[in-house]
Amino acid sequence: MSTYRAYQVTGQRQFELVERDVVDPEPGHVRVRVLSCGVCHSDVISVEGMRPDPSVPVVPGHEIVGVVDEVGPGVTAWQPGDRVGLGFLGGHCGECMHCRRGDFVYCTNQPRPGSDTDGGYAEMVYARSSGLVRVPDGLESLETAPMLCAGITTFNALRKNWRARRGSRVAIQGIGGLGHIGIQQSKQLGYRTVAIARGRDKAELATSLGADDYIYSTATDPAGALQEREGAAVIVATASSGASMSPLVAGLEPHGQLVVVGAADPDDPIGVSTVDLIFGGRSIVGSLTGTPIENEDSLAFSAAHGIKPMTEIMPFEDAPKAYERMMSGAARFRVVLDIAGADA
Repeated sequence: MSTYRAYQVTGQRQFELVERDVVDPEPGHVRVRVLSCGVCHSDVISVEGMRPDPSVPVVPGHEIVGVVDEVGPGVTAWQPGDRVGLGFLGGHCGECMHCRRGDFVYCTNQPRPGSDTDGGYAEMVYARSSGLVRVPDGLESLETAPMLCAGITTFNALRKNWRARRGSRVAIQGIGGLGHIGIQQSKQLGYRTVAIARGRDKAELATSLGADDYIYSTATDPAGALQEREGAAVIVATASSGASMSPLVAGLEPHGQLVVVGAADPDDPIGVSTVDLIFGGRSIVGSLTGTPIENEDSLAFSAAHGIKPMTEIMPFEDAPKAYERMMSGAARFRVVLDIAGADA
């Protein structure tokens, strides 16, 4: 019987390189030979012991690009050799209340790769066929991996917001792993894009990514600066800091929305003035990733407009170091594991 290598987590930040047997996929599932896997901040769920049962070893990673190696019974939409992606959500069940209403993102019986099922820090991964994303020709696997979580998160936050029309002013708070992709998407969606960040030196980077304007939030009140520009229809908050999001609501135009995609610590909530909400009809909403078909829309949009993440590539063998590099905050901006010489 053949085997494959995987980095499993057996305790908090305790990585172990193991060999596992290659087995046949279950009904409705596929076996995927992994080419690349992004190292996302949400990997803390598994690596830091936040998963449902930390005593059970699990393989982290949910920004996965690979090639279908084998399909299980009942799978008809996928064939061996198809290049596919797998993101934060591992495939809806189709039977729960939310699925029956077509709200697949909030399926209550959905695996989460790298959290409660094995993910992509491995040479093989097994997945529900309903969670697979078709990867277009022409997109490199190493660049595609981060788009399957970070990319779809900002894309849906921008695309699904009814307040933002072509020519609307849209602000992206934070120029990091999420924000640097969101700026590119916002510009290509036709919005007047304002980048908001703490570093004075980030203005040039923001412009290179497509921002029309830059607000240095350390030196000025970002809400006041936005109101000087007649306010923003939408602000996408990507920084993992509730305190940094709190002042932004006042920068929205009437009926504007603050769309939160950056997950902060529970002890760092968003504080907001009721006056800012009421006198302007403003609102705060959260946005969580997207369905596989929406992920395909995001990839197609990226391919058509040349949207790419800024990445640091590390070999599979350095997966523990890659995680530490991501957690240090020093990476610019997404760390990706090259599992199998992905684009060779």
